[in-house]
Amino acid sequence: MNISDLLTGSKVIAVVGFSSDYSRPSNRVARYLSGNGYEVYGINPNCSESSVEGIPVFPSLKTVNKKIDIVNVFRKSEYLPETVMEAVGLNPKPLVIWTQIGVIDESAKITALKSEIAYVENKCIMTEHQRLLL
Repeated sequence: MNISDLLTGSKVIAVVGFSSDYSRPSNRVARYLSGNGYEVYGINPNCSESSVEGIPVFPSLKTVNKKIDIVNVFRKSEYLPETVMEAVGLNPKPLVIWTQIGVIDESAKITALKSEIAYVENKCIMTEHQRLLL
């Protein structure tokens, strides 16, 4: 599946590493995605707010009571393997794990692909979505 198909075929996106701070990229991207028709959930166990700008916030992927199409990861690369393991454990599994620019881990990629989950690495989902609109 190519990026266009992944984005147009998806409706629900979980942003792992979501921040309630409006200046943070994870917040900006989540608000952009929400404003462009996606159902967006923020994932951050340390966020004290249950919702930010209409985006519900959950402590983990498994606490979202909805099928997640895209797991969009904003955490440091060192945390990527555990995030992918949590995503792989979801039932149903997400369609894709998407890591933002600079978030790279080969073992996480292998785990996702072996679990038959598409994997997009080191790309900004907002930038890729904007390219579709051009």
